[in-house]
Amino acid sequence: MIGPGAAARVMVATRPVDFRKGADSLAALVTAEYGGDPFSGVIYVFRAKRADRIKLVWWDGTDLCLMAKKLEAGGLQVARYP
Repeated sequence: MIGPGAAARVMVATRPVDFRKGADSLAALVTAEYGGDPFSGVIYVFRAKRADRIKLVWWDGTDLCLMAKKLEAGGLQVARYP
């Protein structure tokens, strides 16, 4: 399996995104909304509105990678703070 190294940084978006977006659209969102650099090697994690799916976007040194995962058994536990 090819994936990011153990020392990779992970940034998690706190708001859900439109899950029709692909790797390029999510990379543009990283730049526009979060001020990040999608080509820095940082792994950016996005969640769907129902919190039962996630997408990860990262630069592996040659191209943008997109991983999508459907979470079973309740999905993510999203904490709500005042």
